[in-house]
Amino acid sequence: MALDAMDVLDWRRRVAGIYRDVRAEPDAARAHQSWVEARLDLLATHAASPVPAAERAIFAGGRVAPYDAAFRFVVPVDTHIEPERREVQTGTDGVVAFERIGRVHLDGFGSLDVWWLDSYGGGLFLPFRDATSGVSTYGAGRYLLDTTKGADLGGDASNLVIDLNFGYQPSCAYDEDWACPLPGVGNRLEAEVPVGELFR
Repeated sequence: MALDAMDVLDWRRRVAGIYRDVRAEPDAARAHQSWVEARLDLLATHAASPVPAAERAIFAGGRVAPYDAAFRFVVPVDTHIEPERREVQTGTDGVVAFERIGRVHLDGFGSLDVWWLDSYGGGLFLPFRDATSGVSTYGAGRYLLDTTKGADLGGDASNLVIDLNFGYQPSCAYDEDWACPLPGVGNRLEAEVPVGELFR
């Protein structure tokens, strides 16, 4: 899986543009529909897509549940927690280090740890698993925020937008050659999150 650096750069620019448009759209359901269409197009056509090149011509796109506003939260990050460091060994990027910087509480669903990618550039990272993992969604979990790669739903200095409708499969769901950091114990919800990308 050798990717051209300029293809990866273009992929990241496009992803950042998709999320910029999501943050600019005041209607969350409309923003979600645009996100779904743009993401599926990237997966099916882009040279840096995690969908194997041989499968792209027949890739019909992943399944995404209809938008449900009950899964959207704007919440503060609780920073009054014990710091924690995780070092994740990956086959492609070596050891990737994360620092837990806080936790978000989602009414009726539970709590999720918020991580900071502790390497050059940094960025917020919020993966999650839930009761649908391995049933209707990818078994190893999904990503919600990965700001290093442009996946940023917004917020301000006090709050983050945590909209579970935007949960998406990591690259390793499409091709096992990809190595993806996966949710730890603090990123597991007991409740079902039947929105977002469903397992292809």
